[in-house]
Amino acid sequence: MSNITDHRIVSHEDWIAERKGLLAKEKEFNRLRDELSAKRRELPWERVTKKYVFDGPRGAETLEQLFEGRSQLVVYHAMFDPETATPRTPYTKDAPCSMCSFWMDNLERVVLHLAHRDVTLIAASRAPVEKLEAYRRRMGCYAVADIPIAELPGISVFYKDPATGDVCHTYSTYARGLDMLNLGYHYLDIVPKGRDEEPGRGGRWVRRRDEYEDARSAPCHGN
Repeated sequence: MSNITDHRIVSHEDWIAERKGLLAKEKEFNRLRDELSAKRRELPWERVTKKYVFDGPRGAETLEQLFEGRSQLVVYHAMFDPETATPRTPYTKDAPCSMCSFWMDNLERVVLHLAHRDVTLIAASRAPVEKLEAYRRRMGCYAVADIPIAELPGISVFYKDPATGDVCHTYSTYARGLDMLNLGYHYLDIVPKGRDEEPGRGGRWVRRRDEYEDARSAPCHGN
């Protein structure tokens, strides 16, 4: 855990000087991130030839239908398989893993904005649709579907050719590759304690948002 009790305290002038030094590194990082993003978009694609059928709120749908008329689809792979739930798995028979719930909390308000940039964003899991619908009602937001994937959190991206209807898999990422898509982590990375996680235990502190002791009374401030 972080120890900030003995952190350096400096004058305003010294703080500005060090902040400018860090700013130069942040700008370099942003430049390198832009280059990496461009390389990511330049990756070759692979055609999806296998037929996938999803169970969702609208019934059975193919992968092609999940695009909802757009050409780009992002799928979050949520760990939630009631058939293999045990005391050792991070999920239960009634809920996805807490970390996946944390990630999916980042999807709620961005879906509309992405839709206006030709992107459909969904979450998918191995759980049967009735379990997923029950969890969606509990959490109040998630759009989820049933898909036969491995029990590993991740993101996969697909492109659908508007002319031919052909679908290609363009990108996937797992583990730390997901960090850049989690708004909560970005905020934690700029506060004094950082992520404040125990070495080797990662996000063990995370709870489903209605499981924190003060979840019902947590304030939401705005100016």
